[in-house]
Amino acid sequence: MRAFEYASPKQKQQVVELLGKHWGDAEVLAGGTDLLALMKDDIVRPKRLINIIDLKELHGTTFDAKAGLRIGALVTLTELSEDPLASKHCPMLAAAASDAASPQVRNMATIGGNMCQRPRCWYFRNGLGLLAKDSEGKSLVLQGDNRYHAILGNDGPAYFVGPSTVAPALIAYGARIRLFGPKGPRELPLEKFFVIPKAEGEREHDLQPNEIVTEIVVPPPAANVRAAHYEVRQKEAFDWPYVTASVVLQQEGDKVHSARVVMSHVAPIPWLSEEASQALVGKAVTEATADAAGAAAVKNAKSLGRNKQKIKMAHVAVKRAILRAAKGEQA
Repeated sequence: MRAFEYASPKQKQQVVELLGKHWGDAEVLAGGTDLLALMKDDIVRPKRLINIIDLKELHGTTFDAKAGLRIGALVTLTELSEDPLASKHCPMLAAAASDAASPQVRNMATIGGNMCQRPRCWYFRNGLGLLAKDSEGKSLVLQGDNRYHAILGNDGPAYFVGPSTVAPALIAYGARIRLFGPKGPRELPLEKFFVIPKAEGEREHDLQPNEIVTEIVVPPPAANVRAAHYEVRQKEAFDWPYVTASVVLQQEGDKVHSARVVMSHVAPIPWLSEEASQALVGKAVTEATADAAGAAAVKNAKSLGRNKQKIKMAHVAVKRAILRAAKGEQA
């Protein structure tokens, strides 16, 4: 462990002042479930840690009929999974949070930290960089073991997969994320917060080194909405998923009026599939239409060599999430 400065401010303006203008100068500490592991493995080497746990305005949830569900960045995954407001207005989100990681991690990990966590790619976690290239600039992922890597958005040079299982549920609900920096607050759709880096040194989030996540807002649910989340894991106990699918359907009668289908662990970012959504609109949800939507979701998927099985897994995950949603099942 390298030496570092430690600060525990009480106001978000103080946090911004303590953060540096460049990545690596300082890191924000909340639950610490990801950051401390990265520090122990010498992947990140901050000169200063800024503990934001005492920022009271970043805690708690509220609901407003017009604004929707507000989730403070410091709400833990356990709190979110057990929150009565989330369970009532966004039940699929609460279910996804309860499935994430392990009970020990959920008790500490925050929703803001979950959005900002770094990839679980074993090349990155072994200090080979986010894009994992050799001395000649060739991708180590393409040359090596890529069983768990991207099948979508994998034209390069990034081949890792987004690690969050909660982000797809939030995106499916149409959530927005709020940030705070030197220029004040800014807000953007959550799906725009995740970006695919094109060069080493770029991050996978639309977040500046001197900005913090303050809250996430989920709009109030429309009428006749059903949602479900589905994961494919190697084992039922704590494990990183192969793929996940989160689906929100708005129905008119027995037909789908609108749909949002979001996958994770299939691309460097949570993957919002317009193809799957369009395959559902105007149709009743049946085994056949769900299967067609699953096929549409992976229409543009491609294997990197050793991860071909993920294409079928993603197809099936989307199909099963759609069928669950249509039946009113949450998880």
